[in-house]
Amino acid sequence: MRVRLTHEFPLESAHFLPQVPEDHKCRRVHGHGFVVEVHVEGEVDPRSGWLVDYADLRAAFEPLRCALDHRLLNDVAGLENPTSENLAAWIWARLKPALPPLVEIVVRETGWARCSYRGE
Repeated sequence: MRVRLTHEFPLESAHFLPQVPEDHKCRRVHGHGFVVEVHVEGEVDPRSGWLVDYADLRAAFEPLRCALDHRLLNDVAGLENPTSENLAAWIWARLKPALPPLVEIVVRETGWARCSYRGE
C-alpha cells in the first residue's frame, strides 16, 4: 500500500528581503507565523503498518526547528535572502538526507501564501 503522510511544524521567525527595492514593504524586518509542511511518500511496511513513525519525522525536523524558530532568518547561514522559495529549498537540502521518503516541503508564510518545493 502506497501512502503520503504530512506533518506540520509551526515556526515563528522574522526576516527581511534584501534583494527587493528599498521602498518595498518586505525590505523592512517583519515576522511570520510560518507553517512548514513535510510530506513523505512510499510503501507502508507490512510489519509495522506505517511508512514513517511520526516520532522519527519530528526528530529529523527538530534540528531545523531549533535553527529557524524565533530567529532572524537572514542570520542563518544559507538564508541571507530568506524568501519562502529559498527557505523551502534550505529545509529540503538538510532534511532529505535524514528522511529519504521526503517528496515535498511546503512553506506557508501566511494563510493565503505558500511555496511548494519538490527538490531538483
